[in-house]
Amino acid sequence: MPGLIRGVARTAVIAGTATSVSNRVSRRQAGRWAAQEAQQAPPPAPAPQPVYAVPAPAAAPAGVDMDTKLAQVRELGEMRAQGLLTDAEFEVQKSRILAG
Repeated sequence: MPGLIRGVARTAVIAGTATSVSNRVSRRQAGRWAAQEAQQAPPPAPAPQPVYAVPAPAAAPAGVDMDTKLAQVRELGEMRAQGLLTDAEFEVQKSRILAG
């Protein structure tokens, strides 16, 4: 009987060790495969942003008042709020209006 218990215990230890080693090898191999896939796959390209052409404001006569310019800037602001213009495009057009 003691020999039988000793044999069962030894088998349990060996099986537990084998399972532990097998799991560790599997995790390590999965990590290596993931690293290889990450190196091989190019990073996804960012989606291109739509470009909306904003017509340049017409050359205003010398007597254009500030109210007209402010109305044009408000329209640009509305276009930016709707997502038709980026902040950079808004700033460029605003400076054109105010400089003209």
